[in-house]
Amino acid sequence: MAFATSEPGVAVKILIAGGFGVGKTTMVGAVSEIPPLRTEELITEPSSEVDSLVGVEDKTTTTVALDFGRITISSGLVLYLFGTPGQHRFWFMWDELARGALGAVVLTDTRRLSDSFAAIDFFEERGVPFVVGVNCFDGLQLYNTAEVRTALDLTHAVPLLLCDARDRASAKRLLSSLVRVAMAGATAAAW
Repeated sequence: MAFATSEPGVAVKILIAGGFGVGKTTMVGAVSEIPPLRTEELITEPSSEVDSLVGVEDKTTTTVALDFGRITISSGLVLYLFGTPGQHRFWFMWDELARGALGAVVLTDTRRLSDSFAAIDFFEERGVPFVVGVNCFDGLQLYNTAEVRTALDLTHAVPLLLCDARDRASAKRLLSSLVRVAMAGATAAAW
């Protein structure tokens, strides 16, 4: 679906964040209506010594700056998607990417759930609305949502959804949930 309108609309910045190898680039590519901008490079031997490939042994590329995509929700609402790099050494870019963002989708991988804590902490500390997507790779759901919520120490105010980052409809559900959360927060703040 292409975005073409002469009417003024609202453009909103959304981050797709999470640890290394959780599916951020995949999600941006699955949902973007334009060919996504990707900054992926091959994982080198020195990189593999720094970034643990446990649980993602088949991963051959990694995002070194950001991913960018766009999706039109309605004639008046366009989401600009910014996928963050997952490796800790590139997190210096997160503050800049988060500036002006409506909110974030934090993707998690239950095979390496501890990699999610830093991303969740980042958005909590800055008061940025977020939802958590549990990426069920190959349809594999290792834990139910209650178990994941407890492990991540999330309140029930933070939506937690099972997803498949490769599936457009699944990615759109995450984005819709985030927009609802952010709008509810903005409405409450206005009162």
